[in-house]
Amino acid sequence: MGLFHHHHQHEQQAASTPGAERARSWRRLAAILILLAAALSACMLQVPSGQAMVITRFGDPVRVILQPGLAWRLPPPFETAIPVDLRLRTTASGLQDVGTRDGLRVIMQAYVAWQVPADAGHITRFLRAVQNQPDEAAQQIRSFTGSAMETSSSSFPLSSLVNTDASQLRLAQLEERLHQLLAPQLLETYGIKVMDVGMERLTLPAVTLDATVARMRAERDTLAAERTAAGNEQAAEIRANAERDARILRADAGVAAAQIEAQSQIEAARIDGSAYQSAPELYKTLRSLDTLNNVIGTGSHLILRTDAAPFRALVDGPPGPGSANAGHGQ
Repeated sequence: MGLFHHHHQHEQQAASTPGAERARSWRRLAAILILLAAALSACMLQVPSGQAMVITRFGDPVRVILQPGLAWRLPPPFETAIPVDLRLRTTASGLQDVGTRDGLRVIMQAYVAWQVPADAGHITRFLRAVQNQPDEAAQQIRSFTGSAMETSSSSFPLSSLVNTDASQLRLAQLEERLHQLLAPQLLETYGIKVMDVGMERLTLPAVTLDATVARMRAERDTLAAERTAAGNEQAAEIRANAERDARILRADAGVAAAQIEAQSQIEAARIDGSAYQSAPELYKTLRSLDTLNNVIGTGSHLILRTDAAPFRALVDGPPGPGSANAGHGQ
């Protein structure tokens, strides 16, 4: 009985050995595939758009991946991927009390638009300088910007920064000066590229404000006096020209009137001569009547002889034919 049982167990083991071996092979294959998948997953990484990936080997940067998409590396701890943000950022300097060229104070605040450029050398410099911390980079930018504003403002008088006359403002030149000072320093030290620098706020302390108001008032008074003087000068010139033109016109009118009067006198003499030649006696009568008209007015009382000239014309009447001879006969 025991022999039969041993023989039957041996037959069962012989029958089950090939299946068990295949199962173990599949399990080993599955384990290998899982390990390979895990190794591949550990070696594969995704580079998002707007970022760079710095690959470090035992903490030392060995390469920089700039193109978005899938990339490969050795699995940790051999290589580690550090993402670096390349997007544009802005940092405000905060209010800074700075001096101008004419010894006055002004409070200004600037902004800086910056980013880490897509360059392996600059990215590595940024990573080492600020340990890939944007907040630390912003703090360094604020410090540099404060120094640059102090240096730049000393090249400009206050009237170029604060003025009611827009043509005298030089804020664009101040911003350009700030950009020239900041850009090379931040790029060389921190690998940061300055994209733009601008003035966010500009105001005056109380003492400077009083001095500025007094200066503006003096400038306005001076301008008003200059314009008043110029207006008075123009008015005097206009009056002088008008008087000159009036004298010329009066002189021309006098000459024209004299010419007209002379011409009228000549014409009157010609008419008188013509009238006298055509009817001498009638002419004398008419002249006598004109004389009476000029001598005797309304309310005049004269006692004269009627046979005296020029009243004789009223008694005798117009002379008739042969009247001249009759007079001589009497």
